[in-house]
Amino acid sequence: MIKHINDSDFENEVLDCDELVLVDFWATWCGPCRMLAPVLEELDKEFKHVKFTKVDVDKNPLTSMQHGIQSIPTIKLFKGGKPVETSVGFLPKEVLENLIKNNL
Repeated sequence: MIKHINDSDFENEVLDCDELVLVDFWATWCGPCRMLAPVLEELDKEFKHVKFTKVDVDKNPLTSMQHGIQSIPTIKLFKGGKPVETSVGFLPKEVLENLIKNNL
């Protein structure tokens, strides 16, 4: 299940996590974000050793600003608390799978 996180728990959930963490920066009004959601749900079921999270940019401006989010959806992969990959815009499932596999 994808965990919704906020400004106050981002550090604990993402930066202090040893496993690969995918963070989906999104907003409720964003069409491509809504298209991406079911793709991420599928991937969450397939990649058991990857932590999937979502950050609503409207409700969490501090985290969004700290990580340079200017467009949504933005997917950021973190490994050992460090950003290792960033992708902006809607991506098909196969492309996201490859991003994840390349960073495991």
